[in-house]
Amino acid sequence: MLYYLFEYLNAHYEFPGLRLFQYITFRTSLAIIISLIITTVFGRRIINYLHKMQVGETVRNLGLEGQMQKQGTPTMGGVMILMGILIPTLLLANLTNVYVLLMIVTTVWMGAVGFVDDYIKVFKKNKEGLAGRFKIVGQVGLALIIGWTMYFNPNIVVRQTVDETGVSKNTAPMVLRQKGEKFYYTQDVKSTITNIPFYKNNEFDYAKVLKFLGPGYEKYAVFVFILFVVIIITAVSNGANLTDGIDGLATGTSAIIGITLGLLAYVSGNTVIADYLNILYIPNSGELMIFAGAFVGACVGFLWYNSYPAQVFMGDTGSLAIGGIIAALAIMIRKELLIPILCGVFLIEVTSVMLQVSYFKYTKKRFGEGKRIFLMSPLHHHYQKKGYHEAKIVTRFWIVGILLAIITIITLKLR
Repeated sequence: MLYYLFEYLNAHYEFPGLRLFQYITFRTSLAIIISLIITTVFGRRIINYLHKMQVGETVRNLGLEGQMQKQGTPTMGGVMILMGILIPTLLLANLTNVYVLLMIVTTVWMGAVGFVDDYIKVFKKNKEGLAGRFKIVGQVGLALIIGWTMYFNPNIVVRQTVDETGVSKNTAPMVLRQKGEKFYYTQDVKSTITNIPFYKNNEFDYAKVLKFLGPGYEKYAVFVFILFVVIIITAVSNGANLTDGIDGLATGTSAIIGITLGLLAYVSGNTVIADYLNILYIPNSGELMIFAGAFVGACVGFLWYNSYPAQVFMGDTGSLAIGGIIAALAIMIRKELLIPILCGVFLIEVTSVMLQVSYFKYTKKRFGEGKRIFLMSPLHHHYQKKGYHEAKIVTRFWIVGILLAIITIITLKLR
């Protein structure tokens, strides 16, 4: 909203400093500051209100050190994160940008699913919360919206290079460009192409999965693309949910991922930098950096109260929203196939649960007694059982997250 106000003032008046709002980096900085203020200053009032409403966490005794001390700690604090994301975005981002609109829908959608889950747990006193099948329906529903929009919306395109002959089967107009002494053609086209590490040109086309169908296989690419979107959004949102098991772990890890995605959104949406780095240029995607800034600010601000010992928990309101946001943002900047690296902490947590459950069922069926790989899953509970303090586990997981973020950025040049 402020974006349009300053656009109007800049067009009709000559106030010094108004041109700053044209710069994505400036608006991103403001988004981070506003988000931090909302989550830290107003966060205390929200926590007090949650206390007043007796919105406390019900803790099951799993035999973990210090666990029962968390009984009654306010939950549903994810509302703070949602406010810290949405308010700066609505104020500072270009709301006609389809990418920004999709991210707002993602935040509200997944936040609503998580809120319903927390509401059932807290107010209906049902520890199971929202049935798993309904969570899956919510995640798949969001994936269908994102996948369909990404595939069919005419404003979502990528810029591709055409060989020196200038011959192309696409109807989009071509532009002659110069790089050094060489000339080449580019055009903005609809495409199912995405970035993939360790592959020629770091590019992969979903349509090629169906190449075995023969001529005309491209028209079925939408089904492959949407299938991948469904898998990614479901996996990452559940991964974030499982990671949110000890104070500050999911929040800090998500902030690291958000910073990385923000940088990737900026370089992918800047034609000069994208051309210099020789990576896929995605017109208008740079505006996502403002959303990413608000996301990082909200996570860091929430960490003020969520770090050990936590004064508030995000609940599924926050964790499901965070996972959905990370997945959707990665998909929009065509970096979703980097998620196994960037979100490696989430992946490890999910994998540890899958291995634990599968091995227990296998050994129980085979030997009549279930055995475990880990002392407890997800993995962070395994280290708690081994006697590590929560703060040490969280700090070391953050270090792993930073390392994975650096590796993710490096993969842009590994081809």
